[in-house]
Amino acid sequence: MTDPAHDESTLTPSERVSTELTAVERARAEHWALTPQEWQRYRFLMQGIRGSISPTTLSPIEALGIHARDTAERNHFAERWAALMLEDAERILAFQQAYDAAITRLVGEQPLINRSLLPIKQPSQSPLARTDRVLLFVRPECAACEAVLARLLARLDTIAGLDIYLSGLAPGDEQAIREWAVAQGVDPDWVRQRRVTLNFESGVLASMAPGEVNLPYLLRRRGEMLTPLTGAAL
Repeated sequence: MTDPAHDESTLTPSERVSTELTAVERARAEHWALTPQEWQRYRFLMQGIRGSISPTTLSPIEALGIHARDTAERNHFAERWAALMLEDAERILAFQQAYDAAITRLVGEQPLINRSLLPIKQPSQSPLARTDRVLLFVRPECAACEAVLARLLARLDTIAGLDIYLSGLAPGDEQAIREWAVAQGVDPDWVRQRRVTLNFESGVLASMAPGEVNLPYLLRRRGEMLTPLTGAAL
C-alpha cells in the first residue's frame, strides 16, 4: 500500500509543480530522509503563512506535520520527529558524559575555579549612623517619594529620626498632613515621640538646597552638617 506522504497524487493542483530539485535541495531532502514529493510540499508550505510566521529553524518534518492532511500523515511525521529528538538527546548525553570524563582526566578532582583567588567584595558601608537624622522632602501622589519613605521607615530603629517635609499642601492644613502620614504607614506614636516629625515644606528646601531639585530629596543631618543623600544609598 502506498504511503500517502510519498504519493505524488496527494498533491493539490496548486502544489503540483515541477518536482525537479536543485542539487542543494536534493541534498537537504536526503538529509531529512524526505522524498522529492515531500520536499516539494514542504517548499510550497514555506512560501505561504508557515514561512511567514515560523522561525527559520523550523524543520521540514515539523512543517509537514503541522500541515498534515489527515491523521495518518500527522502521526507519520510526529513519529519521525520524535525518533530524531530521541536520537539527538542520546547524542547530547553521550557528549556530556565524554566532556565530564575529559575534565576529570585534565584536572582531576580539583575545582575548575579557585575561589580563593577571586576578589572579595567588601560590604558597602551604610551612609547613615545611629546618631543621624534624615530630612526627607516629598509631595503627595509621588510613587518615588513613597518608596523612599517606606525604606526609611523600615530602618527607623537604626537612625536618630526622620524629619518629613511635605510640599503640595495648604500651609497649616494639619488634618491633611496627618491623613497623608497615616496613609504612608507613619505610626502616630513615632510622631508623638519625635522619632518622626511632620512639617510643611514652605520654602525650607530652597534655603537648604539652592537651585532646582527633584523630589524626593534627602539630606543627612550629622551634628550641624547637612549632606545630600540618594535614595539608592539607603
